[in-house]
Amino acid sequence: MFDALLDEDATTLAALIRSGDVSAQEVTQAAIDRMEQRDPQIQAFCTATPQLALQQAAAVDAKRALGESLGALAGVPLAVKDLICTAGVKTTSGSYAYADFVPDEDDITVERLLAADAVLLGKTTAPEFGYSGVGHNPLFPSPRNPWDLSKTPGGSSAGSGAALAARLCPIALGSDGGGSVRIPAAHCGVFGLKASMGRVPLWPGCRDERYPGVSSWESLEHIGPMTRSVRDSALMMSVMAGPDMRDRHSIPCNDVDWLAALNKPLGGMRIAFSADFGYIAVDPEVRDIVTHAARRFARELGAELDEVDPGIADEGATFAALVAFESDLSGMRNMQAELGSRMSPHLSAMLQHDWRAETFTDANTTRKKLCNQMWRFMQHYDLLLSPTLAVPPFPLNMQGPEIINGRMVRSDHWLSFCFPFNFTGQPAASVPAGFTASGLPIGMQIVGRHLDDGLVLAASAAFERIQPWNHITPVSIGVAHD
Repeated sequence: MFDALLDEDATTLAALIRSGDVSAQEVTQAAIDRMEQRDPQIQAFCTATPQLALQQAAAVDAKRALGESLGALAGVPLAVKDLICTAGVKTTSGSYAYADFVPDEDDITVERLLAADAVLLGKTTAPEFGYSGVGHNPLFPSPRNPWDLSKTPGGSSAGSGAALAARLCPIALGSDGGGSVRIPAAHCGVFGLKASMGRVPLWPGCRDERYPGVSSWESLEHIGPMTRSVRDSALMMSVMAGPDMRDRHSIPCNDVDWLAALNKPLGGMRIAFSADFGYIAVDPEVRDIVTHAARRFARELGAELDEVDPGIADEGATFAALVAFESDLSGMRNMQAELGSRMSPHLSAMLQHDWRAETFTDANTTRKKLCNQMWRFMQHYDLLLSPTLAVPPFPLNMQGPEIINGRMVRSDHWLSFCFPFNFTGQPAASVPAGFTASGLPIGMQIVGRHLDDGLVLAASAAFERIQPWNHITPVSIGVAHD
């Protein structure tokens, strides 16, 4: 009975625990048992915390027994990406340099989720410092995609996406500096939200100068919810959002009622759709599935859909330069000298590159240009829809395909739909849009105007009602595909 409860969403689980129909300890033990059964083949978790989870669950049950009110996430098992700090729990960032690092404080988001009575099930695997769109790193086995164990779950929030798809937990934390919440959401058939820059504060990740590698990507990085339902992400945002003095980019958030936004009326919208942004090589199945989903979405909402390109150019080199600019190159180069071949090759190559000041200033100017292009474009549209990724999930232990639809491309080209909205800070979500003929999930990206997070959430919830996905499960976890 308790195992079956893990297939419920977090909203339902928390309500059952608050009412006393089930205890937090019973749900947590079921999650631990399921992890022990399923994760050896998925390899989503790099550090499991079963004893801590049971202690936290017992504290939730004790509060209820005393008649104290429970938080919004009462007893809900939570997975946290290994780049996100957890006090007293090893946080390696996928690097030998931090293989034994145990933070003395929680990230702000973890602090808030635990204060809302969530239960930490463990840390999920990510590539070294998150510098990749997939999941392999030098320390741990590569997480596998539950829809096909030979395929990547995407990254860099790789383990979080895989854990959700394998139904090891109902909610997970990811981080997104160039798509890293949306990428695994798309590849794993779950929902992921990157809210507007500053909605969710970060500390110490990306902010603490003491930790080279960890302290990177300050103006690009977002922490976001990853869930199997849109409502659960809204629930997480209701807990995580809001300013904090430790993050100078954080903003007031009282203009969004995260749960009420789910039922916001959506009539009369004008929606832009682009299948390729005018330049991206896109797998034909991805193009067809997302085009069908976008047209169905607009038709059933009664919205106007314009198939038009937003004018975004190929800015892969700009993204790489911004990442390098926001990295502690001195600290990481010292780290590289100590680690040698134990550092990921693509990360070593970035650090060895002879970066010029003009490369960084040109990248910053280009970023400003794209921000201006997008606010002008979004004056005419409420939402922009696109594929989340250019390809379906591909084999493990590669950075990305170098041929897409017959075109030779860079190995990071498949990410081209995602990172522009880390430049601009706009809210962007990935919703499951359908499946390839071989049963691999495909995501559709929903982008809103800057700070219009409520509309992105409302649109995602509306799409979920039109084309539900949570009843479809991977064969690899022992449940028949619907």
